[in-house]
Amino acid sequence: MPKHPLISIPLDIPDVRVLQTELTKAGELILTVESTLTSTACRRCGRIITTRHGLDQPRLLRHLPILGRVVLLRIRPKRFRCPYCDDHPTTTQQLDWYDPHALHTKAYERHLIVQLINSTLSDVSEKEDVSYDALLGVLERSIAKTVDWDTLPPLTTLGLDEIALLKGHRDFVAVISAVSEDGELYLLAVLPDRLKATVQDWLNSIPQAIREHISTVCTDMWEGYITAVEEVLPTATIVLDRFHVARHYRNAVDELRKQELQRLKSELPKAEQEVLKQTLWPFRKRSSELEQDEQARLEGLLALSLPLQQAYTLREQLTTIFDTARSKKEGLRRINFWRRRVEKSGLRCFDGFLKLLERWMDLIANYFVEHQSSGFVEGLNNKLKVLKRRCYGLGNVVRLFQRLMLDLEGYRRFSPWPVPTYSAVHGNS
Repeated sequence: MPKHPLISIPLDIPDVRVLQTELTKAGELILTVESTLTSTACRRCGRIITTRHGLDQPRLLRHLPILGRVVLLRIRPKRFRCPYCDDHPTTTQQLDWYDPHALHTKAYERHLIVQLINSTLSDVSEKEDVSYDALLGVLERSIAKTVDWDTLPPLTTLGLDEIALLKGHRDFVAVISAVSEDGELYLLAVLPDRLKATVQDWLNSIPQAIREHISTVCTDMWEGYITAVEEVLPTATIVLDRFHVARHYRNAVDELRKQELQRLKSELPKAEQEVLKQTLWPFRKRSSELEQDEQARLEGLLALSLPLQQAYTLREQLTTIFDTARSKKEGLRRINFWRRRVEKSGLRCFDGFLKLLERWMDLIANYFVEHQSSGFVEGLNNKLKVLKRRCYGLGNVVRLFQRLMLDLEGYRRFSPWPVPTYSAVHGNS
């Protein structure tokens, strides 16, 4: 069978004809093309004009690579003269597959955006040999700086949380996301701070039709969030997130563990201190998740400290209540019973948590209505932390929103291949 040194590959650009193909010494393919369209709209009056008036200056545009080679398209846009306007101005033909001031075709810009998902501007700039500023321009044109409400389905659950842009500096930004009826996750905003006024102004900007559909708001115990939601979304059920509640009572027990370890190390002979080693994670893990050797190490520790044994048991009992209570009434009854057991135990490590319960009990108990939590928000926060590390910090809130939106929505919006939905991958909650 004869071998052919050449193959034909469709350019896949509408209304374009290839005039010449050139392979440079650097291995780049330069394709000279021309438009097959014979008219354009007058830049002044907007009417369709067909009278040709020469060609514009040649343009060289980066296009999608072919067989690993850089591809450049050379085109001289057609010009047309308007017979309708008084001074008969000329207009350069505008084509849909590139922007007049861009250095790349729209198809190649889409390729760059896909490369930027879960990556950095610097990395993609190096890999694609595209300038940092040009890549930043592609990001600006491709990803909006605010959410487009018209593209969103009905949203049922809103999530509010915060993250520090710089660890230890308390420069918190508020991250707001939502879940639709189908279980799809959507990023809605990254606000510059978590002040009540800022959050309230943003909530007021939600279109009324979407606002009326929101039935649940999951948040942490930040009063600015809670009061803002109460004023703007008075019919929504506010749920204080189980994750944040658990962190409070588990941290309280962990502080007691540290105190008891210090005491035991000072009282026990060195030969008997071996039992205290490698007990951190067996103590922190849920009892149902312990391996056999971990269970043995935990029992050895608890046998040496009655207060620690009591605190551990109470911690696990409260976790069980959150796992198994099936109504708000049942949840309230069992938490109040648990609180009385704490008071009878004489333990002081839970004092701060009991005050927290006294203040927020009703909103905490709303969790038992539908067992709704801010798990989706915490997932976003983890993704945001990874993004910050990858980019060595992101101090610009707008850029942070764009990059997080790209990581979340990029494959769904820009990939040329079918991408499974969030609900298909994670299951509907």
